Amino acid sequence: MTDGFAPPLRDGVAASRVGVADGRFATLLDFLAARFPAVADWPARLARGDVLDADGRALGADAPCAAGSLFWYWRDPPPEPRVPFDIELLHQDEHLVVVDKPHFLPVIPGGRHLRETVLVRLRQRLGIATLAPMHRLDRETAGVLVFTVRADERAAYHALLRERDVHKVYEAIAPWRADLALPLLARHRLEKPEGRGFMQVQVADGEPNAEALVELVERSDALALYRLTPRTGRTHQLRVQMSALGVPIVGDRIYPTLWPEPAADALPDWSNPLQLLAREIAFTDPVTGEARRFTSRRRLALTTGLPG
Repeated sequence: MTDGFAPPLRDGVAASRVGVADGRFATLLDFLAARFPAVADWPARLARGDVLDADGRALGADAPCAAGSLFWYWRDPPPEPRVPFDIELLHQDEHLVVVDKPHFLPVIPGGRHLRETVLVRLRQRLGIATLAPMHRLDRETAGVLVFTVRADERAAYHALLRERDVHKVYEAIAPWRADLALPLLARHRLEKPEGRGFMQVQVADGEPNAEALVELVERSDALALYRLTPRTGRTHQLRVQMSALGVPIVGDRIYPTLWPEPAADALPDWSNPLQLLAREIAFTDPVTGEARRFTSRRRLALTTGLPG
């Protein structure tokens, strides 16, 4: 087997790898049919040469399938509706690629989203197969997003997040409350419910594990533009904390009330984006030693609650 082999991108999509745990399958087709029972077109994929061995050779349906074997294949999901908003490239060098992410576009493939993701669009545009997100943003959140270029440098950038050596600033539009004394340091204990199907993170009793500075930027009669500076990085943290303060972010479909999922065949609704923007990210580059600061060019419009 060739060390480090990975198939080339196909239309920006990286191949997936699967391993065989035991030797009970006589052929590759037997293994794939058992491993992925919801996929019905393995014979056609194998006939097209869309399944490769660990060295990149195309395999047929009757190829042997020994324990410990590794195979490459490409996902083939149903067509996805085009997210009608573009990524803006903010910065590119040999270490980092930084973009301004639009609302509604997921960062990485998952579930029903594959090609309509920031990662795949960027790989299509730049042709860099090794791109990987340094951090994440929710699908509904817009703003500055950093990708690492080199696989051998990825751990160094991720360590910045683990050690809380990254400064992030967000902006959000939410209701104005005259009785909410600002600025304030929001401190809550956030917990994920048990089970893989959770959607809402819960505010719980106990020692706080989530902190964010909440400041007022400007306000109208009913709404305000807030600056949010998280000091921790919990899942959905800013959305949960703003809701807990009685000022849920405009357009939030999870907090405080979980909206029902639209039907699978429903047309996407792009009219009510979550009014949360990742405004800025700053850190000392662990590879080059540079002071890095990247700022979104997007704006949240306080007068309408819609992105400008």
